[in-house]
Amino acid sequence: MQRVTTDPLAALAELPGVFEAVDSARAAVDGLLREPVLRRGRGEVRAESRRRAAWASACLAGVDVPAANFDAPFAADEPGRLSAASLRLAGEVRTLSDTWRRAPMQALARLHTLAAVDVTDPDALGRPRPDPAVAQRLAGLADMVTTSGASGVVVAAVVHGELLDLRPFGWGDELIARAAARLVLVSRGVDPDALTVPEEGLLELGRDGYDTALAAYQSGTPDGMAIWLIHNAAALQRGATIARNLCSARR
Repeated sequence: MQRVTTDPLAALAELPGVFEAVDSARAAVDGLLREPVLRRGRGEVRAESRRRAAWASACLAGVDVPAANFDAPFAADEPGRLSAASLRLAGEVRTLSDTWRRAPMQALARLHTLAAVDVTDPDALGRPRPDPAVAQRLAGLADMVTTSGASGVVVAAVVHGELLDLRPFGWGDELIARAAARLVLVSRGVDPDALTVPEEGLLELGRDGYDTALAAYQSGTPDGMAIWLIHNAAALQRGATIARNLCSARR
């Protein structure tokens, strides 16, 4: 008898409201990718998207700075370290897409090294906390994302939620979770050039909404998972609109 396998991430797309939210997000990204200005100004749009993504992720981590003032070099305090780490992560996402497809754990180790290089003991860089439960969950996550046929929007949201819940490394875990979600969108071809700004979409939706959606995800219930997936899809949709506004500014 042929063995029947189930793709748990693909099944999440069938939860109430998720398909519609994912479809709207994909349509928004596709609209962005058709922007005529990208034929000649893709590099400029990508650079500004990267800067705004780093700024928004740092703000979500507690940094309080206007977007216009978010540029290196940063102060040698905690907000400055978070800002610098966020900018380094945003700059590496596209180059790690092939590594993510082949070896997600290796890509996560690189993200931690980038984030915590000025904060964490060099011997601990790229190494998850020495907890068997952490190692087991990360291995399960890596297996799911390399074998799942689910939409990249769904996979990105699950990676985002799992890393926020697990916090596998210590310092910078929140930044790493958002960078990893963006990395999924790039590697899965949803946003291959990292032009969208889903981090700013999350910021626009509000920290309270973010925390509430994460708590729903952590509940593990179907309704809670749906809330988290829909929230992430809405952030991506807003992030595509933000990037289209960047395109409009360059016409």
